[in-house]
Amino acid sequence: METMIGGGAPQAGDANLIKNGTTASFMADVIDASHDAAVVVDFWAPWCGPCKTLGPALEKAVRDAKGAVRMVKINIDENQELAQQMRIQSIPAVYAFKDGRPVDGFVGAVPDSQVKSFVAKLAAGAEVDSPIAEAVALAKEALAANDMARAENIFMQVAEHEPDNLDAMIGLARIAIAKKDFDGARAILAKVPADQDKHADVVALRTGLELAETGAKAAGAADEMKARLEKDPKDHQARIDLASALFAAGDREAAIDQLLEAVRRDREWSEQAARKQLVKFFEAIGLGDPLTVQARKRLSSILFS
Repeated sequence: METMIGGGAPQAGDANLIKNGTTASFMADVIDASHDAAVVVDFWAPWCGPCKTLGPALEKAVRDAKGAVRMVKINIDENQELAQQMRIQSIPAVYAFKDGRPVDGFVGAVPDSQVKSFVAKLAAGAEVDSPIAEAVALAKEALAANDMARAENIFMQVAEHEPDNLDAMIGLARIAIAKKDFDGARAILAKVPADQDKHADVVALRTGLELAETGAKAAGAADEMKARLEKDPKDHQARIDLASALFAAGDREAAIDQLLEAVRRDREWSEQAARKQLVKFFEAIGLGDPLTVQARKRLSSILFS
């Protein structure tokens, strides 16, 4: 594996290392800016006790990175639409963006040591990519292209060199889920270090595994669910079961459409079961995925109409 040579980090004199962001400025402050340097986004609120401790720790770690990482603070009380779009359900919530996409994150208060490690990892990635990082990037590209065999081969090589490499664990678990090897995925996730258990990708994987298992059980009954809906469009359980089957089969848009229709017909049915299932879909797909962002807008339109 060759060592990748990066473009270097921003200069330490950057006057915009830490700023307050808004819904209107999010694209420029975070998405666009993340093409120049990693951007840490801190979702907080004045009433949040843990935020008052985590925020200053993050700011210090970002300053210590000397320009390699930037930070944007988002007050969710003043930017509720953005918080909804980003699926912020509890705070503090911290996400890192690079090249326009979320690459890391965690929810809840964490020790200062983990904050420093979180930012230091982002800073190190801005300076130079190691052979392992290059291999991980290639594996992710293969996975995105649905080249499972190549992705699995590369991730396994990474795991051989670094057994605790979180990217390799996440990649191999995703491949196991795609292959319907749910026990294998569960075994991989069981090896994730405790201090990484709240990592955004790990949380999404656990949700994805749950949805895949539920969907696999419902897959054989998809035709039955469709028949039930044709007979009675108000059969909300059949609609939710059909959505689970569609999601597991990879037809995410159709699955979301079914759940949005269930919410539209009766949002309170079975303690908002359809909306809760949608939240799980969003978590598994990823908070920055365009499909999630669009679906959340559609959900808000239904809920607040």
